[in-house]
Amino acid sequence: MPEKQNEEYKQSWHEDYLKWICGFANAQGGTIYIGKDDIGNIVGITDSKKLMDDLPNKIRNSMGITSEVNLLESDSKKYIEIVTPAYNVPVSLRGRYYYRSGSTNQELTGNTLNDFLLKKSGQTWDDVIEPRVKMSDIDVDSLKTYLSAAEKAGRLPADIKELSTTEILEKLRLVEDGKLKRAAIILFGKDPAKFYPNTFVKIGRFSGKDNDIVYQEVIEGNLISVLKSVVEQLNIKFLIRLISFEGLQRIEKNQYPIEALREMLLNALIHRNYLGAATQIRIYDNKISIWNDGQLPNGISIETLKRTHASKPHNPILADVSFKGGYIDSWGRGTLKIINVSKEANLPEPVFQETDGGFMVTLYNSNDGEGVTEGVTEGVKKDRLAAIIEDRFTNQGIPLKAKLELLLKAIAKEEGRRTNEYKDITGIKAKTLERYIGQLRDAGLIEFRGSSPRIGGYYLKDEIKKDK
Repeated sequence: MPEKQNEEYKQSWHEDYLKWICGFANAQGGTIYIGKDDIGNIVGITDSKKLMDDLPNKIRNSMGITSEVNLLESDSKKYIEIVTPAYNVPVSLRGRYYYRSGSTNQELTGNTLNDFLLKKSGQTWDDVIEPRVKMSDIDVDSLKTYLSAAEKAGRLPADIKELSTTEILEKLRLVEDGKLKRAAIILFGKDPAKFYPNTFVKIGRFSGKDNDIVYQEVIEGNLISVLKSVVEQLNIKFLIRLISFEGLQRIEKNQYPIEALREMLLNALIHRNYLGAATQIRIYDNKISIWNDGQLPNGISIETLKRTHASKPHNPILADVSFKGGYIDSWGRGTLKIINVSKEANLPEPVFQETDGGFMVTLYNSNDGEGVTEGVTEGVKKDRLAAIIEDRFTNQGIPLKAKLELLLKAIAKEEGRRTNEYKDITGIKAKTLERYIGQLRDAGLIEFRGSSPRIGGYYLKDEIKKDK
């Protein structure tokens, strides 16, 4: 019988096993068997009397708790059962804290320890009063934006807008004894970074390898404003919106379902560890990933996320206020929504993973598995166009080369369009776009085909399309 989350088998006693007892006490409780091998077979012990005398005292003296120590026997082989209940107060062993997670015992340190101690005291990080914050630190415009969203969702009283800022925050349980909680500054603060430095979101556009960053943006502000700003930046600067025509009707299609991106971003902002690293969004030719500091809660696995599951928010106050505002639901369906809308868009299933001390969700924009870029015409791979831009514009700065690459890929994907149409696809301003088109033409990469500016459009030159 293999070991379970709440069981551990040891052939003989060692002082280090006090750590396992501490871990059980801080988690859901558990049992250690002394005198069993790794698969649960009884091998027996020879010092059972001494252990029965010593172990209760060792446990009590080192941790201040009591475990039930029993001597058992089977087939003339004696073994010991140490049953430790779960404690609702934090238990330490010589000043160190341990926690049983799955079938492993972990020492809690840093932010993880801080969250654990808060939880044992009946609090979470976002529920703690922030004495440095004053009501003047609250951004009223962000609060108004939130109330408008809440009105549409119908999850708050209709007359809440008539209340004062203080009264509204009290209704949202963001105020205690007249003092603001940490969640208030994260949600509605004028400058959350003044109190918690890593509250911003980093967005990076990468070409090829992870260390090959083309351009980047840093979005600062409270959760309400960051959500809006990040989506705007993704649409304007980082993601290409594909355009097609049915007759005279213009059809625009996003690379990724906006519902999935919004859900990914909300999950990252609401469930992140705000004392850890900043939220990071990485955009490649064939995928986009969003990473936030903070791992999955105990009892939730990657496989759990792919089915209906209970909601266990890391920051329950943030989650509750976001639910009332209509930003999220409270049924643990966020990851299912990401999976379903990706499937509806004929995209691969999103990838969920715990990595680098945090959690990451990745979406892919095609099913070919080859990473063909969003802006590549048939036969022209993503690295070809990037390499061509790098070769032809060696002396130019990275931001300009990134814009030229973006435009070249848009033309490759949507050949025959006029200047104003590429403006809509790339988000580049009209006058700037004309200059970029001129640079691509001068470099011999594109050409205009047609009898007049109104009849015709831009195409990649044939020699650019050919493989070398």
